Amino acid sequence: MTTINLSVAKIHPEAILPSYGRPGDAGLDLCSAQALTLAPLQRALIPTGIRLAIPAGYGGFILPRSGHALKKGLTLVNAPGLIDSNYRGEICLIAYNSDPETPIEIALGERIAQLVVQAVPTVHIIECDEADLGGTERGQAGFGSSGA
Repeated sequence: MTTINLSVAKIHPEAILPSYGRPGDAGLDLCSAQALTLAPLQRALIPTGIRLAIPAGYGGFILPRSGHALKKGLTLVNAPGLIDSNYRGEICLIAYNSDPETPIEIALGERIAQLVVQAVPTVHIIECDEADLGGTERGQAGFGSSGA
């Protein structure tokens, strides 16, 4: 198991540091730094009140919380959101209420997303001819090619 340090700065007094809900969790919970109501089918930018210093060679991936998705219809528009290691601005979440009838109340300090930090290699691009890509059993078979 690899452990890394993640420097986190609170930029709002009500901000809550990311934390794991349980031992063995892959995602760190991210909390709202403001209370708000999302109307049906509305999206909003929700501040977390924190800034991160993700180490070089890693990326932060923001994902919705499955319980909120099931129980409330709360999701993130750009899931997974990507935080590059060189970004130092506030972490904000683009939340969306997918319920067509019921507003979603988001409380100050409520856990609304998860942050997964993963190693991300730097990719060196090598231009080549199509034949140099090599063949595979799948080939160019795309959408739906493996069955229903």
